[in-house]
Amino acid sequence: MTVMRVLHVYGGTLFGGIETMLVTIARQQSLCPSLSHEFALSGDGPIGSALAAAGGVVHRLPTARASRPFTVWRARRALARLLRTQGFDRVICHAAWPYAVFGRAVRQCGRPLVIWVHNVMTGTHWTERWAKRTSPDLAICNSQYSAGALPRVFARAPLVVILPPLEMPSPPCAAERSRVRAELATPDSAIVIVQAGRLEAPKGHATLLDALGALRDVPGWIVWQVGGVQRPFEQAYLESLQVQAVRLGIADRVRFAGQRSDVARLFAAADMQCQPNTGPESFGLVFVEALAAGLPVVGTRLGGVMEIVDDTCGVLVAPGDSVALAAALRELVTNPARRRALAAAAPARARRLCDPSVQLHALHRALIPIASTQDTA
Repeated sequence: MTVMRVLHVYGGTLFGGIETMLVTIARQQSLCPSLSHEFALSGDGPIGSALAAAGGVVHRLPTARASRPFTVWRARRALARLLRTQGFDRVICHAAWPYAVFGRAVRQCGRPLVIWVHNVMTGTHWTERWAKRTSPDLAICNSQYSAGALPRVFARAPLVVILPPLEMPSPPCAAERSRVRAELATPDSAIVIVQAGRLEAPKGHATLLDALGALRDVPGWIVWQVGGVQRPFEQAYLESLQVQAVRLGIADRVRFAGQRSDVARLFAAADMQCQPNTGPESFGLVFVEALAAGLPVVGTRLGGVMEIVDDTCGVLVAPGDSVALAAALRELVTNPARRRALAAAAPARARRLCDPSVQLHALHRALIPIASTQDTA
């Protein structure tokens, strides 16, 4: 059997959905023996250690900063050395920034060049305009929603949609569920609503708190806000959410859990997930993570989440409508039969979407026919 060696190139400073997907690829690559995956990271962040812990081979590149052209040149040169000395068959750059920085270096080394698009690319951001200068041999989009916008940037690139692979967790034991809840000062009897993600306003943290403020009269619920400060501006945002919780009179029912490396463990100890985005996600892997853990999902009819959540496993409301959101949460908190019915369907929905074996084989099929083209920039 011929094994195709794939190098994944990424920035490596934050941790979110892309990083979760890469860790899944590292840990589950045996599900598709025809592909061998290694990782090249420019930047020093938690993704490197997470990949190594998952059994991934990690190559460290110098950190590149657009404001310092020498650092970009140095990082490209390091990648070129790696490509010349290692027999990689395909190179995948994840998202616009790594592609803009490293795409030309991959092209100059004669390797087939792939961009895996994890955001909606419209060509307006400066990183996307920079990326546009190098045409890929293949563009992989993480949803139909992100695929719809891509021709504005890469009009002639072959395009395929591959949903991000995701590990499917084992059901938790009751003792572990209790331990997690004790860590977050949460009774076993509480109905836990969890939101996990970066501290960015479009994720809808403030909308969720507004909705929960209308549920002060409903006993028994507690919300876990999971996500820590990774960039300076996020500290002010976190503080604004803490002030908001006090103003709404629900501070004693909100747990700001900070940055966690065990989100799957927290999901397994919760009862439902809510992320009421006010800005669209290109896909929203965190919603699939919640479904895989058996959680009903409450979100907004916006972006890629509409490809994930249907009425068998969750509820979607209009974006920014805290009144409708409060009504949806009230029903699920007070109606355990409805909550259990949605929870029962959730894991199967997650498997249909992001089963790692299915998606890794889809990746292999997509990578087979491509060959390096000449850069027309």
